[in-house]
Amino acid sequence: MAYKDTYEHWQRDPEGFWMEAAAQVDWVTPPSRALFDENAPLYEWFADGVLNACWNAVDRHVEAGRGDQLAIIHDSPITHSYRGITYRELQSRVAGLAGALRAKGIEKGDRVIIYMPMVPEALEAMLACARLGAIHSVVFGGFAAHELAVRIDDCTPKAIIAASCGLEPGRVVHYKPLLDRAIDEARHKPEFCVIFQREQEVAQLIEGRDVAWHSFQFGVEPADCVPVNGNHPQYILYTSGTTGQPKGVVRHTGGHVVALNWSMKNIYAIDAGDVFWAASDVGWVVGHSYICYAPLFAGATTVVFEGKPVGTPDAGTFWRVIQNHKVKSFFTAPTAIRAVRREDPEGELIKDYNLRSLQALFLAGERADPDTVAWAEEKLGVPVIDHWWQTETGWAIAASPFGIEKLPIKRGSPSVPMPGYDVQVLDEAGQPVPPGTLGAITVRLPLPPGTLPGLWNADDRFRKSYLTTYPGHYETGDAGYLDEDGYLYIMARTDDVINVAGHRLSTGAMEEVLSGHPAVAECAVIGVADPLKGQMPMGFLCLKKGMTGDPGQVCKDVVRMVRDQIGPVAAFKTAIVVDRLPKTRSGKILRATMAKIADGEDFKPPSTIDEPAVLDEIAQVLKSRGYPAAG
Repeated sequence: MAYKDTYEHWQRDPEGFWMEAAAQVDWVTPPSRALFDENAPLYEWFADGVLNACWNAVDRHVEAGRGDQLAIIHDSPITHSYRGITYRELQSRVAGLAGALRAKGIEKGDRVIIYMPMVPEALEAMLACARLGAIHSVVFGGFAAHELAVRIDDCTPKAIIAASCGLEPGRVVHYKPLLDRAIDEARHKPEFCVIFQREQEVAQLIEGRDVAWHSFQFGVEPADCVPVNGNHPQYILYTSGTTGQPKGVVRHTGGHVVALNWSMKNIYAIDAGDVFWAASDVGWVVGHSYICYAPLFAGATTVVFEGKPVGTPDAGTFWRVIQNHKVKSFFTAPTAIRAVRREDPEGELIKDYNLRSLQALFLAGERADPDTVAWAEEKLGVPVIDHWWQTETGWAIAASPFGIEKLPIKRGSPSVPMPGYDVQVLDEAGQPVPPGTLGAITVRLPLPPGTLPGLWNADDRFRKSYLTTYPGHYETGDAGYLDEDGYLYIMARTDDVINVAGHRLSTGAMEEVLSGHPAVAECAVIGVADPLKGQMPMGFLCLKKGMTGDPGQVCKDVVRMVRDQIGPVAAFKTAIVVDRLPKTRSGKILRATMAKIADGEDFKPPSTIDEPAVLDEIAQVLKSRGYPAAG
């Protein structure tokens, strides 16, 4: 069935479409219907069905006779080690951990915070919670103590599962002192903490509160899967909020299992027994959906990678993992590919590895500029598929459905809307705009299964954040356009559309031009305040390693290129070369923060920032150029 037929099937009969998808997973009691819309605009899916996510991820594959297949491969270039865990071993480990948690009083509906690095035990902790019907909330390992404390107070966990440490190239990240400080600061206190001791650092346990991962499981009866309703929360994942108070995105169990199971075959072309690798972290939504749950729902093998795209040990580490573990579909962020390209512009390291197993590279997390896509296509010789989704949606809003039909790729576009998503581009009055016209990207309600039904204990905030600006629509916060073929283009966050003398311009379109310069490895465009035009664009350039030539000439080149390709209306006159750009740990460039620095405004570095010192470097560069930065 072609994409068009699949999408039209959903449009014609959404109820039937999702009930067919629901039949592909295991239910204790099948749902009577798909959509429950009695409380619109708050919707639920498969609410009266009964199932268990851990059963669908683990036990059913053992029951089907595939217990000896690898479920998880852990590859850690930082510790120079790798190991495999079969589905049968995973079942035993998860049931044991769940039994130990149950013996300490964890029951259906209790919250458990997980604060761990990229080790298989992080997935086991998530699955053990799901096995009991407990609601997990994974916090990115190494997050500052205050940020962890805020999340402890919001979801009030009965227990916290943590590791003694995380590992970065050349350093150990001490998790346990951060955890202790967070619990001291939080008003809510967990009843107990489970600590997974890593050999690189053995943490001091606090008597009466902390228990060791292995010893607290000793002699405990393994736990069976606890059935839960389809609308039972499976997890809470916090995403940064504009108020500084993080938003707890909730995921309901039924829709989560059905949507992710559907996505593996239809979007990523992954079947049982295939190897799938998402190079992200369990602390982000990609880690939840495509390191832990979706590959296991599909009966595939998932790769848990503890390393970096460059520096562990070089820019060839991605290709080594793909070769050694026969990865079929690989998913990473464009920023990771740009980092690899910056270190190895000619792709020489790619030639050292046999990548015959690889069928496609999938990119998401931020906009994939056409130049990066073209480079990866040329060097890897496989389709490079950008797709677009959010923490809130849990799976792709727009993609090229590789498992349904190999649609033509349009560089710069995450392709077409997936079934369940009625994507609309609206003007400021909420009216649809013609093809090719920049506007706010929305999704007509209801959102499909697997997306957020609300925020944790914050229905009013959910309505205000997502449902109020455009009634009847979910507001994505992204700006872009649909072309005449129905392909979507994400050009910027709504906040990153700048207004130059009354013209609404996309920073993404300018970045696309800048990244086309042969010397530019990475770039960002921001809008800075201007007394005459309101805002003026400013470009920041990171140059490729080994680039010879005058950086000043590169800046002149890109100014000319923007004038030629976008036009004088862009008023693009300033480009600055910097060593690195400020990013979150998941790879998103902090454009809004950079704009505040340039405008001399007060700002608070986001809790998710990877290296805070980069902001100081940006401030110094701007100050030297006469901007009021950090003055």
